[in-house]
Amino acid sequence: MNIGGPAFHTILLTAHLDREIFSSKLVKGEEGKQEGEMNDLLKRKKVVPIFIAELIRELSLKEDLIAFFKLYKLIRKERPDIVHTHMAKAGTLGRLAAKLAGVSTIVHTFHGHVFHSYFGRVKSKIFIIIEKLLALLSNQIVAVSQNQREEIVRYKIAPPKKVTCIPLGLELDSFLDVEKKRGQLRAELNLTQVHKLVGIIARLVPVKGHSFLFEAAQRVIPIFPQVRFLVVGDGELNKELEDLAAQLGLKRNVIFCGFRKDLPRIYADLDVVALTSLNEGLPVAIIEGMAAARPVVAFDVGGVKDLIQDDVTGILVPFGNVQKLADSIVYLLKDTRERQRLGQNARRKAYPHLDYRRLVRDMEKFYCQLFKNRLNYLENRGVKVFKKTVQGVGVS
Repeated sequence: MNIGGPAFHTILLTAHLDREIFSSKLVKGEEGKQEGEMNDLLKRKKVVPIFIAELIRELSLKEDLIAFFKLYKLIRKERPDIVHTHMAKAGTLGRLAAKLAGVSTIVHTFHGHVFHSYFGRVKSKIFIIIEKLLALLSNQIVAVSQNQREEIVRYKIAPPKKVTCIPLGLELDSFLDVEKKRGQLRAELNLTQVHKLVGIIARLVPVKGHSFLFEAAQRVIPIFPQVRFLVVGDGELNKELEDLAAQLGLKRNVIFCGFRKDLPRIYADLDVVALTSLNEGLPVAIIEGMAAARPVVAFDVGGVKDLIQDDVTGILVPFGNVQKLADSIVYLLKDTRERQRLGQNARRKAYPHLDYRRLVRDMEKFYCQLFKNRLNYLENRGVKVFKKTVQGVGVS
């Protein structure tokens, strides 16, 4: 339940699936020590997950074996019709446990992938092989963006007919009226309207590519000396990135805001939202920024293109092109009307299409179709079937 798309996705589905049709339980592991968690959303949605302490991100033979047997025992007890896994570790252990426990329908969602930009070539190839094998155990694979679906197929993880695209859905209502909060963040940081604000909202981890933004900042600051780059988030690279900002002479212009829960208040004062990731599924920060009607400048990786149409709902930058990144930021900071145009187009793209209510409807149809396919399969083989409430276990 660390901050990010998978946690939003699984909590909202568990809370809002039609309870007359679905009975759903959410299984969670341990968050990383420097990761923000989603306990507030769990409490607000009255979702009480089943906690398996040994289900952790890091590889550990002992912990992984314990987590596997706990998942197997749980699945045998609950006897779900569908097991739906999310994220790499839970996707591995959860699918293996479900298969061993005799679950008829197994689904996995890729919220991103580790096929490139996370590890070296050898390790990446090993993960690709593992995912290909796990896909053989899965009835369906879900991608959160069309571009990500194409990547999964291109890497031959599974054939096209086995990979379905169902975009994320988030609670976006609070981002639709952020103008009411405009000026609050500036006041907190002792800044005025003279200061232009560029924000990156992301975990402080290598795959988010903060160093690219810092390099671009070096080229933006001579043109806009009063610009401030806000780094919102926490993670393993916190100290390293603070040191890098100082080494690059950016200490005055880069503000580390840490992990924040008041994101509508953050977006309210941003002039530009930036994202410099090496790899993405369907980034939450871009969706939230778009719903807040803020212009986004982002590297063209993964599912970003599913959100950003260049010069229509934001600006797409070829991956790693720091000069184009800097030029795009300068272009938007110079032109208020252009920021407003892209921001309003972005909001129309994000809402209501990426609202959680659409996600819930799509997933209900998806689950029902999976169950219908299973019933048809059994009926075609002469097995007597009956209608029942669908039970599911989500593993994240």
